[in-house]
Amino acid sequence: MNAISTRTRLIAAAALACAAAAPAYAGDFMVRARVLQLDPANESTGTLDALGGTSVNTKYIWEIDASYFVTPNVAFELIATTPQKQTVSLNGNKIGTLRHLPPTLTAQYHFAPTNPTVRPYVGFGVNYTHFSAVKLDLGGTPLEIDRNSWGTAIQIGADFPITDKLSLNVDFKKIDIRTDVTHPTLGNVGTVKVDPVLFGIGIGYRF
Repeated sequence: MNAISTRTRLIAAAALACAAAAPAYAGDFMVRARVLQLDPANESTGTLDALGGTSVNTKYIWEIDASYFVTPNVAFELIATTPQKQTVSLNGNKIGTLRHLPPTLTAQYHFAPTNPTVRPYVGFGVNYTHFSAVKLDLGGTPLEIDRNSWGTAIQIGADFPITDKLSLNVDFKKIDIRTDVTHPTLGNVGTVKVDPVLFGIGIGYRF
């Protein structure tokens, strides 16, 4: 088990333990809908890097998330979307496409949960990404990738109340999403580090 996998499993276990240990509190739920810009880091290792490096296209996606406040200041947020199609390039040349589904769980601390103007928060958690519909090739030879990725996620954002229940939300996230690439004769040819920054704007409803 690699270091990233071990670390993220420990984070997930800690988050679940915190939720189970939280004191009794009639918590609130919040749901948000966001539009996100997905901006990949576009780094790679091994043979892929030697051949000019891989890149994944920047795109806009939508996101739905649900938060549960276990105390006025502490919340757990689950972030979800549909599988997103991305174009993968090597040294600027398209080598194929894939889809990824990246649900993310974060534990958040809200600094001013009753402030009437701005309610900032930070979050830290774990991301699981599943890759599907992989259609990649190098010089006509199909490539395969590890279909599952575990990584950490950090988050900073703020809610701006519009009414008692509605708010405008601005959110930044940095997520570790990486996968190993395998050539049928060369074996492992490197790791693609997508590691995107996500900037989102949306509307939240609390109940």
